[in-house]
Amino acid sequence: MTDDPVSPVPRPGQLLARGVCRHFLGHDFVTVEELIPAPGLRVDVMALGPKGEIWIVECKSSRADFTGDRKWQGYLEWCDRYFWAVDDSFPTELLPDETGLIVADPYDAEIIRLGPETRLAPARRRVMIQKFARHAALRWHGARDPGLALGP
Repeated sequence: MTDDPVSPVPRPGQLLARGVCRHFLGHDFVTVEELIPAPGLRVDVMALGPKGEIWIVECKSSRADFTGDRKWQGYLEWCDRYFWAVDDSFPTELLPDETGLIVADPYDAEIIRLGPETRLAPARRRVMIQKFARHAALRWHGARDPGLALGP
């Protein structure tokens, strides 16, 4: 474990998110992590596709992590498709069949099942793309100037 705040040791869910983000990039999707679509919600990965499609992925590293999640259904109204990302030892029978499934590790992922597509309304899509862009820009700015205090 390191005391360096710039490079903390990644948690298991963050390692899954990294593999998911790498995989999505190979499908021409760009991603951000830990985006807040609405107060009280924070998605692990939001992906923006080449045609403006928005996918949300929640990374679960254990049974306890999944069973403790009470907010996931609130994410459905903020995306076109919803996925769980888990490692290959996760008991996938716990996951709802009507959602997407990704098996990931820190280096890559595989989409096992696409969740149903529920297209966002144009106004909601515009809001989400703006949130995505601002989030990505703030992250980039923070990486380039780590001593600067940035907003939410």
